[in-house]
Amino acid sequence: MKVLYAIQGTGNGHLSRAMEIIPYLEKKCEVDVLISGIQSDLEFQFPVKYRFTGLSFIFGKKGGVDIWGTYKKAKIKSLLHEINAVDVEQYDFVLNDFEPVSAWACKQKGVPCIGLSNQMAVFNKHFPKPKNIDPIGKIVLKRYAPVTSKFGFHFEAFDYNIFTPIIRSEIRAQKCTYEGHYTVYLPSYDDQRILKVLSQIKEIKWQVFSKHNQETIEHENITIQPINNEAFVKSMATSEGILCGAGFATPSEALFMKKKLMVIPMKGQYEQQCNALALKQMGVGVISNLKKNKVDKIRNWIHDTNLVEVAYPNITDEIVDAILNDFKNNPKPKKKKDTTFDLLTAKQFRKSLIP
Repeated sequence: MKVLYAIQGTGNGHLSRAMEIIPYLEKKCEVDVLISGIQSDLEFQFPVKYRFTGLSFIFGKKGGVDIWGTYKKAKIKSLLHEINAVDVEQYDFVLNDFEPVSAWACKQKGVPCIGLSNQMAVFNKHFPKPKNIDPIGKIVLKRYAPVTSKFGFHFEAFDYNIFTPIIRSEIRAQKCTYEGHYTVYLPSYDDQRILKVLSQIKEIKWQVFSKHNQETIEHENITIQPINNEAFVKSMATSEGILCGAGFATPSEALFMKKKLMVIPMKGQYEQQCNALALKQMGVGVISNLKKNKVDKIRNWIHDTNLVEVAYPNITDEIVDAILNDFKNNPKPKKKKDTTFDLLTAKQFRKSLIP
């Protein structure tokens, strides 16, 4: 069986998960890898056949992503060219981790595309949904990388096709200690905002990892340093707790390492709003933004000694088997279309994403 594993390259969670899955997938299939996206800080350890710009969400500096601005400024014509450049028809199916180029190529050419990502869990009927729904964010999440079947990851396995997180090997191998500091990773906030708020809590040492700075800064009780995977993992493993966005990988790793966790969901990201609600229901601290009026909530969280207990065993082999068995038992018929994306204008493609 020949499989294209297509991975979202914006952020680090998708790539770190892929590096755990690929060795298991390669035991059972011939695997090619596609990566699209431009905001990852990880060095990928496997050969990559296709590498594209794709359609990346750009982190802001005030706590969110400008969804509409991202799509308006996206190089749609270049994206259409990339979609046409992927020969998805040579594969039995595409395994897609929230990656738009291969997903739209499969949609156009009638090739089975199996979604395997935390985003897939959000649309499960059992998944907790926030009361105040962001309609544009929800539509974008649904249409960003269309698939023919879904397997998801989340903090709790609440359905047959939803799995607990894949925790990378280096996290599982860490010896966790508690050395007094708190680790911070908030890529959608600039360093000045983080300094302004966290400097109010002077009794705590903060180790901040920044996407916006290329050198280490010491400011009173706060250290700000560029993203470095080894340093970040060590900081988390030796921390008292972790303050981060409401994505998936870092909160999952924090829970696995039995660290106190507080999350701030990014504005304009429907998935993070959903994640934040799920984490809150589990007992994790959640605040809506990083402003001075949240200092008391952060301080209360620091002094709270309760920990959220989770069990995240290594079930990667079972996950791969479940996907392959699903495809063998329920192969999707190929319905080739006569048109190509070359015939679409950028305006028409944008409309297919955001009506």
